[in-house]
Amino acid sequence: MASTAVHSDSDDGMDDFMDKFKTQRYRNALSENNWEEEFDKIPMFMKKAPEEIDPQKHPELACIQSILHDEDRPPEEQARVLKDEGNAFFKEKNYQKAVVSYSAGLKKKCGDQELNVVLLTNRAAAHYYLGNIRSALNDAAAATRIKPDHLKALIRGAQCCIDLRRFPEALEWCDQGLRLHSTDTKLRELRASADKHKRAAERDARKAKVKEKKMLGEKEALLAAINDRGIKLYQSVKPPQHGSDSEEEEEESSSTRIAQLSLDGLSSKELTGAQVVLDQQGSLHWPVLLLYPEHQQSDFISAFHEHSCFVDHLTHMFEELPPWDTDRKYLPRNLQLYFEDEGKETLYQIHPETSLLEVLQHKRFFVKAGTPSFIVLVRGSSFWKQYLSGKKTEKL
Repeated sequence: MASTAVHSDSDDGMDDFMDKFKTQRYRNALSENNWEEEFDKIPMFMKKAPEEIDPQKHPELACIQSILHDEDRPPEEQARVLKDEGNAFFKEKNYQKAVVSYSAGLKKKCGDQELNVVLLTNRAAAHYYLGNIRSALNDAAAATRIKPDHLKALIRGAQCCIDLRRFPEALEWCDQGLRLHSTDTKLRELRASADKHKRAAERDARKAKVKEKKMLGEKEALLAAINDRGIKLYQSVKPPQHGSDSEEEEEESSSTRIAQLSLDGLSSKELTGAQVVLDQQGSLHWPVLLLYPEHQQSDFISAFHEHSCFVDHLTHMFEELPPWDTDRKYLPRNLQLYFEDEGKETLYQIHPETSLLEVLQHKRFFVKAGTPSFIVLVRGSSFWKQYLSGKKTEKL
């Protein structure tokens, strides 16, 4: 009878509980308004783990993390957990965190070499998508040192070498891989791409060498033409000692003088792309700068033929007076030209009928920065008198 009573009490208790369950609301239920947000806080159903795990906000997740990263667990197990963590970050395209996880796994120095190869190869992939191509190549190489036939590492190494334009090395990676995986389509594609790029790079290098040789020949011919005319180039470097029998010094001197032909600073080459040119008839065409100190103005002649006279250019340039000449006094017949010898602090007067070559051949004229420059003044003007006062002048 006693057992019957107990059974009866149990049934009565369940009936009471069920009656209350039907009438009372479950206190820990998900909210009707934001159940999706609350659902996403449960580790099993999270779509994406938070960047930083706060034990106050995510106690369950913090607990799982502490279990996974328990230092008392074997290194192989810890490394495997970190590999899976890195894979999760990789799938989310969070490659930076994936690199951190894979690196932490490698630091465990576990004895499972297969696992280490996977960690290295996966980290190489993460580095690759971050744009760290050299780091990716280093990881791929490290993986193949452990396991020479690892296909993913071989493919990644070839890709990295192609991206770094190291095409011969890319071919070596592909050939090594194809010896072990002769039918792999990806390796064959990479090899074809590396070979194509290598041939193109070699072709471009040959063209560049031919072009460089041609340009050097043109500069040497230009320098020879300038030397033959006795034109002096201003050199900021100290010339080599005369009588030196060192071929190396002579070659360096030649290179320096050729370099002086390029225009720098406020040069015409930078401003207009013009520089001294030797035409097919053997004549020189110079970029020339005319300075008007009274108005702080200038004119640039990109190709002044060496046999042309100054008056020819001045007549053409001042057919219409410039807007800055408010007094209308810059007429060709009123203009006087000079070049300045800074060493002797002397102004040399140039007759307008003189050719450019005659001036350039003057013993005190030096071409600076590849651009001969001349001062233009209005003869008889107050500025002309003021400018020349206290200065030594000579006629050409």
